[in-house]
Amino acid sequence: MEVRKRTQRRDPWYNPGPWNFASAGGRVCGNRLWVGGRSDGTQERRADTMSLLRENCSGSPCRPWRRCVSMAAGMLLAGLLALSQAWCVNAIHENLLWFSQLTEMEREISFRTECGLYYSYFKQMLEAPSIHEGLSDLIHDNLTESRRTINLLKRMNIYQEVFLSILYRWLPIQSYLEPIYFYIYTVFSLQAVYLIGLYLTAWLLSGSWLAGVLTGLWYILNRIDTTRVEFTISLRENWSLPFLALQVATITCYLRPQLTALQQKVMVWLMYVTTFCFCLTWQFNQFILLIQALIIYTLDCADFLATTQVTTLYLVQVCGLLSVWLLQFCNSMILGSLVLSFIVSAMLVRHCQTGLKAGGLLVRLGKLFLHSIMVLLLTVTFNYMAKKALQLQSDEHIFKFIKSKFALGSTRDFDASLYLCEEAFGLLPLDTLERLAATLLLYPYVPTLLLLTGAMAVAALKNLRTKGGSVEERKANAGDGQMPSFRPDVAYNLLHTLFFGLLAFSTMRMKYIWTGHMCVVAAYGICGTELWTLLLNMLRCNTKVMLRLLRFALPLAVIGFLYYKFWPKIMEEISELREFYDPDTVELMTWIRTKTPQQAVFAGSMQLLAGIKLCTGRVLTNHPHYEDKDLRERTRQVYQIYGRRSPEEVYDFLRAAGADYVVLENSICFERRHRRGCRLRDLLDLANGHIMDGPGDNDPDLVPASHPRFCEAMKTDEPAYSGLFTRTFQNKTFHVYRLKKKHKKSSKSS
Repeated sequence: MEVRKRTQRRDPWYNPGPWNFASAGGRVCGNRLWVGGRSDGTQERRADTMSLLRENCSGSPCRPWRRCVSMAAGMLLAGLLALSQAWCVNAIHENLLWFSQLTEMEREISFRTECGLYYSYFKQMLEAPSIHEGLSDLIHDNLTESRRTINLLKRMNIYQEVFLSILYRWLPIQSYLEPIYFYIYTVFSLQAVYLIGLYLTAWLLSGSWLAGVLTGLWYILNRIDTTRVEFTISLRENWSLPFLALQVATITCYLRPQLTALQQKVMVWLMYVTTFCFCLTWQFNQFILLIQALIIYTLDCADFLATTQVTTLYLVQVCGLLSVWLLQFCNSMILGSLVLSFIVSAMLVRHCQTGLKAGGLLVRLGKLFLHSIMVLLLTVTFNYMAKKALQLQSDEHIFKFIKSKFALGSTRDFDASLYLCEEAFGLLPLDTLERLAATLLLYPYVPTLLLLTGAMAVAALKNLRTKGGSVEERKANAGDGQMPSFRPDVAYNLLHTLFFGLLAFSTMRMKYIWTGHMCVVAAYGICGTELWTLLLNMLRCNTKVMLRLLRFALPLAVIGFLYYKFWPKIMEEISELREFYDPDTVELMTWIRTKTPQQAVFAGSMQLLAGIKLCTGRVLTNHPHYEDKDLRERTRQVYQIYGRRSPEEVYDFLRAAGADYVVLENSICFERRHRRGCRLRDLLDLANGHIMDGPGDNDPDLVPASHPRFCEAMKTDEPAYSGLFTRTFQNKTFHVYRLKKKHKKSSKSS
């Protein structure tokens, strides 16, 4: 009865979590309460524990109706915040473009760069006479790349466009909802799904839906750094990241210790579904899953996960990738991915090294070092063999980019330089941290990160120092007075924010994976019990009143401050009215649609050609989807229109690509947006070994070009150019030339 009385006096919201905060009669570990002291009988210890749990859940402080009300309130707020985010991005998109008042062509032009290419397939499926014919046209496509027939479902991740087009055909909404609105509303709705995934993760970690509310508010207020969906609607990351957030939430739930066998099976299936959807909608899925696999590997080495959990998480990743591999007509890029090679190597080496978790601290550290070396060598070997067997070269540009970024390879490679010179692939700007600090997000995030990292490092050393320190054995010995382990769900999310934080600092485009999860970790630090209990114990003032005050009063104060400071700014931003205005591009697209043959082939920049494909349906020589070696080589040749090559060479390059028309853009020919050395004409000069334009230093091995820049000399109408090209359209931005047919000289005349 003494223990029962002590349990009734406990705060019902008190959940000390991953560390050992001993009281006079018991220990707390996560959501499990372990009775202090040693006992001679296992059955007696289990009976005491179950009695405590029953009393703790059936007493007056923890009535079921209160839990139901709390759950309903949390879910209601999650839905309201999710709808607010979807409405917010839709309102900003509408006001910036005045989208509802644009013509159909202007709306399509607003899908810039590769966004227009992806949306064109949704439009193509709707314009097809039937779903079967639309799918057949995608599988045997000869419009995206001239003189080539490619399988778009194999090459690109466009199943979401296919699914949406079929859904739009089936639903009775054609009479009052235009296809383009159906498309953008779906993408904006996925932002609501994204926020719900983050909300649930914070709720699961902290045990309080106030953490979810804080997460949602921070995500919305830091919209500049958490999403760019209102400007780049069709980008693959806007489709996939919501499923990644749901996957992280399901993994967090799966790693909770109190799940039943049925609940674990449900979580495994949910993990598979979310992993599958994430992989199906983004071509860079293998690199994100590789980081996840490294996180799982680290947790396994430090004994934070059980063997069955590690195997299950690995198999979920493999099954998700292989399912996408089948749907993408056996895409070789998936089989040749690093993540598959790593998972196979990690599981193989782990199976062979049965004594890995035996021995003292130094012995185990030595074993782990050798284990990691073996996994690394096997990963490289398996990946090399897979790429040789599959003759895979489609993703080599990514590894060129990584080598060039860290000064491990050539800095003049054209493909790598295209990425390196874009701001999105550079280092994370420091003003990002300033914006995050302005919304109070950075201040709780940093101490939470430091405290959790330190606590996890201590727990990892204790795990490695324990002889036979597997997770199962530590759980069995926890009732005998040993230190309970660090919560695995907290450990996973900690490594998730650390690994993806490093990725975000190295490549700015990847910050959208990190910043959303930052909101989760910061909210967990404020609303969770673990950090506050640790700090209060250090200050020797750990009382129920103080803990409750900090856990609930501080989040409410932060929410009040955010509302007071940022609500007027949000309303001002949403009410700001602008208008889409691009008459030169509209004039170009109108001319192409009305004055050129339907089967005409156009050459030019990747970004412009994606718009031509969407607005006019003409055939392209190249496009922004860069995941094919032959296409990358063709793009480099077509881009010689901005280099300093002879007109005959450029003409031959364009003819080899099947071009009938070439579009020259003044914004590229006389580019000033990038610094010297990163302008497209500079990249071509460096790749060709020519000295760059303008004042500045040049490498000593570069030589002056023997020909003027093609895009400039073309406008002079000199015979060498006018004999091969005819100007057919011109405005302030674009110049279109038709390629003439070469008349071969007969042998007699020669």
